Amino acid sequence: MVLTRRITPCLDLKEGRVVKGTNFLGLRDAGDPVELAERYNEQGADEVVFLDITASKENRGIIVELIKRAADQLFLPLTVGGGIRSLADIQQILRAGADKVSMNTSAVEDPTLITRGAESFGTQCIVVAMDVRRNFSPNPDAVPVTLDTGETCWYEVVVYGGSKVTGIDAISWAREAEERGAGEILLTSMETDGTRNGFDIAITSAISDAAGIPVIASGGVGTLEHFYDGFIRGKADACLAASVFHYGEFTVRDIKKYLRERDIPVRL
Repeated sequence: MVLTRRITPCLDLKEGRVVKGTNFLGLRDAGDPVELAERYNEQGADEVVFLDITASKENRGIIVELIKRAADQLFLPLTVGGGIRSLADIQQILRAGADKVSMNTSAVEDPTLITRGAESFGTQCIVVAMDVRRNFSPNPDAVPVTLDTGETCWYEVVVYGGSKVTGIDAISWAREAEERGAGEILLTSMETDGTRNGFDIAITSAISDAAGIPVIASGGVGTLEHFYDGFIRGKADACLAASVFHYGEFTVRDIKKYLRERDIPVRL
């Protein structure tokens, strides 16, 4: 059975508005999240992701009212992340109408939250979001990754919206997340985020090979070809993008038609 590949618009939220930056910095307003999500729903998106990107750093709670408003108006799966710290938070998000929750900082700080979340609500509801950056310092415990340049590095997990390094090897963490019951990995490379130069293929491919669960490639799309590369070279199950959708450069349907012409199985 050939699995269809998914196209997923991502809405980074701050104070209830959609924002977009580069390398996690320089955020600018991109609109109302529910209005944008409705547009993507009409264009044939396979799912939509809401990420409250400053919730953990600002130690805020979750955006329940916004989730309810979105869930009432959307007819596609909704993933929500940001500020999730407990099983009660997960339950609140799912009850508000989300289909999945995405955890990053809280999962790193308390990996049992992945396990407990999967046991309580099912692995299909638990997405572990991984923000990673290249590290060229020697680390004998890390899994080396070779870049297109021929250089070798390892990828380090970062938390709190990219503002805090952890020393944790990304590939090892992806394997642990899977073992603990995560149903998907949402992978964002700080190196490529917002650059429009394409996904970080090296780490996307490495984690797709290392993990037996779907990997969502995120960070860096600027052209139609980048989506194709994410699926073919990065071996991703879904490709996530933000600015190319928010600023109207491509519709979801544009991308899917392009991919289908290149024999990538998508749902039109």
